Amino acid sequence: MAENKFIAYYRVSTQRQGTSGLGLEAQKTTVLDYLKTSNGILAAEFVEIESGKRADRPKLMDALHLCRLTNSKLIIAKLDRLSRNLAFINSLLEAKVEFVCVDLPMANTLTIQILAAVAEAEARTISERTRAALMAAKARGVKLGSPVAKPFNDAQRRQGIANSVAARKTKSYKFVEDVQSLILDLKASGLSLTDIAHNLNTRGIKTARGTSTWYAETVRRVLNTLRESQKHTSLASW
Repeated sequence: MAENKFIAYYRVSTQRQGTSGLGLEAQKTTVLDYLKTSNGILAAEFVEIESGKRADRPKLMDALHLCRLTNSKLIIAKLDRLSRNLAFINSLLEAKVEFVCVDLPMANTLTIQILAAVAEAEARTISERTRAALMAAKARGVKLGSPVAKPFNDAQRRQGIANSVAARKTKSYKFVEDVQSLILDLKASGLSLTDIAHNLNTRGIKTARGTSTWYAETVRRVLNTLRESQKHTSLASW
């Protein structure tokens, strides 16, 4: 029996869920269990930390691009991991990429459209209930909204800068975490940095800056960041 190639897409709604693995591990387990019973092989994984209401999902777009390049199917644990927005689901269907929802493995295009429409209606109902509750609270005299922010002092500004630097490092480490296995495997196979860059370009993998072109120096920077990340993890474990 021929093996089917799959590109997995996982989505969590908050940064906390992304860093803690809350929700993410369950999705991965669901997908891997399905692949074990369907003679499927996992070609790549993409993780998105984003609200389901937004349609600008760079990781999902990368996953779809790689599916087209490698003739793979997109696989997700549950339909709501894609979106509760019907128009967004339709745009995916128009992308001409086959995808499998593990919770609905036998669903056809019409079934998915109907379920997406139901999910969208449920999301709209929740939003309307929330708005009604806020209006009722306002009518009772409850003050809504955030208080006026006070100006930052020097210490707070310095802390803000430090937090910004730390956030950029965390983002860099997260990107390296996403691509490290692929780059290390290519490096272990004896490929040069230039050949690795060409391989990544062929697969349609984007760089940390979101561009679609890798160079030998780009690969070198990722490997350097990986070593820094491992050193940081080693020191933190003491």
